[in-house]
Amino acid sequence: MGSGIWSTDVYSAAESYRAATGGSAFAYSDSGARTVHDDLDPLGVAIRESRDSAEHPNTLAVAVLFDVTGSMGGVPRTLQTKLPDLLGLLLRKGYATDPQILFGAIGDATCDRAPLQVGQFESDNRMDEHLGKILLEGGGGGQKSESYELAMYFMARHTAIDCFEKRGRRGYLFIIGDELPYPKVKRREVGKVVGDRLRQDIPTRDLVAELTRIYDVYYILPAGTSYAGDDQVLAAWRELLGQNVLELDDLDAVCEIIALTVGLGEDAIGLQEGLDDLDELGSSAGAAVGRALARLDRGTLVVADDLGLGGESGVIRL
Repeated sequence: MGSGIWSTDVYSAAESYRAATGGSAFAYSDSGARTVHDDLDPLGVAIRESRDSAEHPNTLAVAVLFDVTGSMGGVPRTLQTKLPDLLGLLLRKGYATDPQILFGAIGDATCDRAPLQVGQFESDNRMDEHLGKILLEGGGGGQKSESYELAMYFMARHTAIDCFEKRGRRGYLFIIGDELPYPKVKRREVGKVVGDRLRQDIPTRDLVAELTRIYDVYYILPAGTSYAGDDQVLAAWRELLGQNVLELDDLDAVCEIIALTVGLGEDAIGLQEGLDDLDELGSSAGAAVGRALARLDRGTLVVADDLGLGGESGVIRL
């Protein structure tokens, strides 16, 4: 997978057609589907690949997995409407040369029909098609945990990315959620959902160590969700990922924060340059993104007032 070129014109034409016919960008889920779409079912999948080609010789793998339970169910709809913004920043602004994007969804393996859904790495408008096949189940177990660790297991052991294998550069994995991971990757759930036979459970901490060899992993906790700002959730994820836990004030800024995080990670921009790009784009997300990304600006903590966002000023080297 991963051939072709993203076209905003193709995206806009599809949006216009849906508007004219009363269609939905998430037609599969909105049709009343109750099971994972075949194209996104992880069961029996050997590998999801991000590979170089003559068309895309310098690929960069970017995976975006979002919790679709409870209050998180609106995130993929927001993300879908802003795909042109995301691709525009990555491509036209040169944040990444040949980005290949994978979308997936996370539920709860203890109770949901769709605990994990995983698309392909794509360079063209098929990424929009994969989003449209996601089942927005809206379930969850109501116990402040979802199966993020199962999704991380799949990414660690069932993806292959040339940016890492050929060039030693990690891909990017963004997990958008508002709850805790379970403390272990359970062998029974892996067998049922993915099809692997494990000899024993894997502590989530160990799995994260394996995953972060291949991907720079970020957890984004947006405002307006059930556990936004929750100290327990934030502490657990920070123990796993350190400073790569981002609190986002604006749920609508998900695409912008992903794009600027990649731009910073690739040393393509500084934070202020990225915020200027958002202003040029006409995005209102700059303030929220600036606050969330202050710690990631090339290893420098830029306190809010230095970005004109309010608060005390100062710069602390990390």
